[in-house]
Amino acid sequence: MSEPPTTRGHLTPGPHATVTRLPAPDDVAHLVRQLWIPEWSLPPGERVEQLVLGYPASNVVVEPDGVALHGPTTRASTRVLTGQGWAVGALLRPAGVLLFTERPAGLLDGSVPLEAPGLHRAVAESMAGAGPGRDAAARRERAAALVVEHVRARAAGLPSEAARDGVLANRLVDLVESGTGARSPDDLARELHVSVRSLQRLAARFVGMPPQLLLRRRRLQEAAERMRADPDTDLGVLAAELGFADQAHLTREFRSVLGATPRGYGRSRAG
Repeated sequence: MSEPPTTRGHLTPGPHATVTRLPAPDDVAHLVRQLWIPEWSLPPGERVEQLVLGYPASNVVVEPDGVALHGPTTRASTRVLTGQGWAVGALLRPAGVLLFTERPAGLLDGSVPLEAPGLHRAVAESMAGAGPGRDAAARRERAAALVVEHVRARAAGLPSEAARDGVLANRLVDLVESGTGARSPDDLARELHVSVRSLQRLAARFVGMPPQLLLRRRRLQEAAERMRADPDTDLGVLAAELGFADQAHLTREFRSVLGATPRGYGRSRAG
């Protein structure tokens, strides 16, 4: 199986929605990072806002009203939950992006519908609990398996050159997220044994975001996670550990992307 699913992108975890995360099967783990299934049921008139700073990646998402490809995001977004609902998503690895679009940069902070009526119908039936004797866990696993099958079918026609470059793009993102010391595009290029220009082309083709923005996103996600865990964290030490120039740099990044200071964000989201 692929790496354990994580929750780092979800900046306001809480009891209002159950989010099930499932690892991708081994044979598609180079294409899909994880499957995620949020479900919620709120009393009439109640609404819940959830803040998300997504991974720098694209998602294929099946919802009651259709299927869509959501591109990578440059800023935090707020989703408002009301009534009852669900979604079944696949967080794509860079190698999986070309299965759904040739221009991920064109989807930056946006989305497009996907024509997949069979997938939509089958997933909706599964999430509605169609069939006798199927518990909630079984429905979710079946829905996730249907999305995986859709990815497998698309992958069968992927050119070998794209598959090879996709492996390198996966290594790029893995290196960014590993936090092993790469703090600039030059560092990443050296680690991958490519030129900075080749690195930029790789990121544009398979992720849709430049390498510098990938690095900034990783730092900010980890900083947000650390501030949630301990709102009184020493900001100067945190900035140094994560590669920000200084505490002021860390604060500017928080304000520009999350609309709050690190301390203010941490105290409002703690627990």
